Order: sequence, then C-alpha cells, then structure tokens
Amino acid sequence: MMKNKKQIRRKFRDDTFGRDDYKCRRCGEDFSEQDFPEHYLDAHHITDRKDMPNGGYVKENGISLCKENFNGEGLLTDSCHMLAEKFHISGGTEWEKYMHPDDLYELIGSSKELAIEKSLEL
Repeated sequence: MMKNKKQIRRKFRDDTFGRDDYKCRRCGEDFSEQDFPEHYLDAHHITDRKDMPNGGYVKENGISLCKENFNGEGLLTDSCHMLAEKFHISGGTEWEKYMHPDDLYELIGSSKELAIEKSLEL
C-alpha cells in the first residue's frame, strides 16, 4: 500500500469530495462553502473496506454523503450516510431504497469492478 494510512485516507476523502463538488450525492446538500466540509460530509466506502484490496481507498469506491440531515421543519432525521450504512450494518441483507451499493456506484459513474481495479493499484 502506498504512503501511510493517514495520507491514503486523506487522499481518498479529498478525491471523493472534489469529484462530488462537496455535495451530498444523495440529497444534494452543498457543503462547498463550509470551512471544514469533512465535519458535514462523509467519504463513504461503497463496498466495505474489509472487502476491498488495500482497503478500497479510491474515489471509484467512495461517495460523498451528508452526516446530518434535517427535514423541512428543522428536525434531525437519518443522515444519508447512515442510510447507506444500513447495507453494511445488516451484512448486505437490508438497504434503503436507492442506497444499494449498485445504486451508489451508478451515482458516481463507477462499479465494484472498477473500484477493485483501482484499489489494486494502491
């Protein structure tokens, strides 16, 4: 694996956020004007790190998802990140509509196969 883990994680986050223009790819919330967008966005691994070569720290396996979500009345709801995590938490048996890994790869123009290929290059 190239560099150290901290550098790899930072590059993954920066590449993912940059490609997604600092917006949540699910709800569209824009965090580009925030001083620390990483406080509001998560660079989510579409396929779990443990299931990818070298941890899958490539933008082809990452998607920007908000860490907090508010409904129209200002009440905190499940974040897009936590909606995507349901797949991982359930061991791949449950997921929210449009939050299956295949749906997330489609949102970013990638695939699990491409993510594996790029991860092998780390």
